[in-house]
Amino acid sequence: MSKPLLTVWYNTRCPVCDAGIRRQRRRLIEAVKAGRIEFRDINFEPAALSAFGASLEDIRRRLHATDAGSRLLTGADVAIAVWRMTPGEGWLATLLGNPIALPLTRFAYDRFADLLYAWNRHKGRW
Repeated sequence: MSKPLLTVWYNTRCPVCDAGIRRQRRRLIEAVKAGRIEFRDINFEPAALSAFGASLEDIRRRLHATDAGSRLLTGADVAIAVWRMTPGEGWLATLLGNPIALPLTRFAYDRFADLLYAWNRHKGRW
């Protein structure tokens, strides 16, 4: 099988993250079956992205992905890449990933991710 177009690394110990990825995986079932996208739990491979300088804590804080060109994507850029591949969600990628909206999208994603990370730490999930 060829390398996936996108490999998304996420944290199953975060219930919000896990639910979001389960939803996307269901929407992308054909792409998953065809090997075009892969979803991987960082808790099973904590050093998987260490070559990129990404630690387990980095990935617990924000989504990370690698594309077919072995480039690292983080945060909102991962969400946009997934939306581009998801049937019926390309409009989200276009709306929130355009050059004018992208800085605000990244800022909003990062603030939400910071709050979610703090909440999970407070709950003792890691």
